[in-house]
Amino acid sequence: MSKQDVSNLRINADRLWDSLMELATIGGTEKGGVCRIALTDLDRQGRDLFVRWCKEAGCEIRVDQVGNIFARRPGRDNSKPPIMTGSHLDTQPTGGKFDGCYGVMAGLEVIRALNDHGYETEAPLEVSVWTNEEGCRFAPAMTASGVFGGVFTLDYALSRTDPDGVTFGEALKQIGYDGPEAVGGRPVGAFFEAHIEQGPILEREDRTIGVVTAAQGQRWYEIQWTGMESHAGTTPMEGRRDALLGAALLIAEARRIGARPNGRSTVGVIESKPQSRNTIPGRVFMTLDFRHPDDAELARMDGEMRAAAARIASEHGLEVKIEQIWYFPPTPFDAKCVAAVRAAAEKAGLPHMDIVSGAGHDACYVAKVAPTGMIFVPCKDGISHNEVEDARKDDVAAGCQILLQAMVERANA
Repeated sequence: MSKQDVSNLRINADRLWDSLMELATIGGTEKGGVCRIALTDLDRQGRDLFVRWCKEAGCEIRVDQVGNIFARRPGRDNSKPPIMTGSHLDTQPTGGKFDGCYGVMAGLEVIRALNDHGYETEAPLEVSVWTNEEGCRFAPAMTASGVFGGVFTLDYALSRTDPDGVTFGEALKQIGYDGPEAVGGRPVGAFFEAHIEQGPILEREDRTIGVVTAAQGQRWYEIQWTGMESHAGTTPMEGRRDALLGAALLIAEARRIGARPNGRSTVGVIESKPQSRNTIPGRVFMTLDFRHPDDAELARMDGEMRAAAARIASEHGLEVKIEQIWYFPPTPFDAKCVAAVRAAAEKAGLPHMDIVSGAGHDACYVAKVAPTGMIFVPCKDGISHNEVEDARKDDVAAGCQILLQAMVERANA
């Protein structure tokens, strides 16, 4: 098939859906979701299935030192930088079938569809699986794409530990995906990531395709409150140094700070000690997640939170330690990649809109070293990171079709 026949290329919607559903059986939960935590044996099983499917599609497989997988389909000119796509296969503990997995399976379907049509692109194509995108076992999130994008060092990534003290590197070796390839440092022609929106906007606006122009910035914190344990019955209220009270007051302040236009704030973890019902908590650990598409506003949120924490500590006789463990600024995506997604949606006659990603994605770090764009499709009720996460088959197929058109356009440019 010649380059002039690009408009006739079609993905196989049934095959894409069936692949997603088969993958979802690995770590499938009773409620219909998926629990496939990074660098566990279930993660290995998901990776093995992907690798097998890619080999069957004629791809060459490479694995780098942080476990990122790259499946390459040759082009006419293999000296050209590859056009890449992909996402992640790890999930949240109560994850769904589509978050991350859709982007990987959509990339595989692009390869399969091109094989069906006997179509050869000018530049090679690659489908990637990025390690530990979710960050629920090893913080921070998007660890391996961060190394690829030059944000984290290899040693930093491999030394991250889970709650049981197992390092990222140890877990990676245990599942057999501690590859030999250097991480990054090679040219990439463009990178596209297809993903469910994980929010309600596309569904509310009745749009099939989200043309992602940027991703909002994030700051993650770990906060330690220290007061003093004492007897719940004999200690007067006015004399208490209750660490859990400090955390509770900061949670309320964080809610207020995040309520500004386009702001987000989430406290996801609280651990109080000594965990006795008749002892005043003397120590509390908590996490805080701030997000905003404007970096200056995100910095103001940081300042307001730190001032509030200091005031609360002073008023209640507490000590507070705040550590920002992760930060990346708002990420604008490449204008040409964004235009390629928009043009493909227009040509296909699909209702679409520009949108800013509220979540972090591997594409945010890849964007530091390659022209990058994203494609969103709606998810039911905007729900994600939940076992009831769902998406329509037609929408999933539409996003994959747009991915194919955008990738082929860039590969032939």
